[in-house]
Amino acid sequence: MVSDITDRLLPEIEGWQNRPLSEVYPIVYIDAVHFSVRDNHVIKKLAAYVILGINEEGRKEVLSIHVGQNESSKYWLSVLNELKNRGVKDILILCADGLTGIKESINVAFPNTEYQRCIVHQVRNTLKYVADKDKRSFAADLKTIYHAPSEEVSHTRMLEVTEKWQPHYPNAMKSWSTNWDVISPIFKFSPDVRKVIYTTNAIESLNSTYRRLNRQRSVF
Repeated sequence: MVSDITDRLLPEIEGWQNRPLSEVYPIVYIDAVHFSVRDNHVIKKLAAYVILGINEEGRKEVLSIHVGQNESSKYWLSVLNELKNRGVKDILILCADGLTGIKESINVAFPNTEYQRCIVHQVRNTLKYVADKDKRSFAADLKTIYHAPSEEVSHTRMLEVTEKWQPHYPNAMKSWSTNWDVISPIFKFSPDVRKVIYTTNAIESLNSTYRRLNRQRSVF
């Protein structure tokens, strides 16, 4: 029965995975949902990378889902080239976490695309270094960075926050200065557009749905 159902579903899945896409997407998000998978009697975590586009009508559209084995420039270039082969000619803003090789791949596949490091993930990764008693205060200081009216003000705030917390958490703010070139593009846009980029609510809510639907299945 399982084989019969699978045989019926696979052509539909492949058809969805290869369907034509729109030529332009103003914003594309890439985020991972992790699942436990048993492979040859070994259980390991695999990332399903969800690629979500906001089309020109402002509607959410899942462009593709890729189960990633090895993150690399070559891997992400193949993913982006697949989107191109399905009709995508331009992406205005691509928002993702610090995926290995993603920046270089975007420069090759879509050289005019603005790569924006996901602010939500940036904040989460920073707060991992912070004790629970200081997280609320630290998060409030971080908000002054990405809520700043301009890149110049934001950079100044970043340096001030780093100086304030350096004695207590010396490693917490390192990634902000290291990744400033992919954090700062957000300031090229209006406040309304910035909010859409840094909140990433669109893909966060989608991924939470995937997790909820698969909560009862501990291992695939």
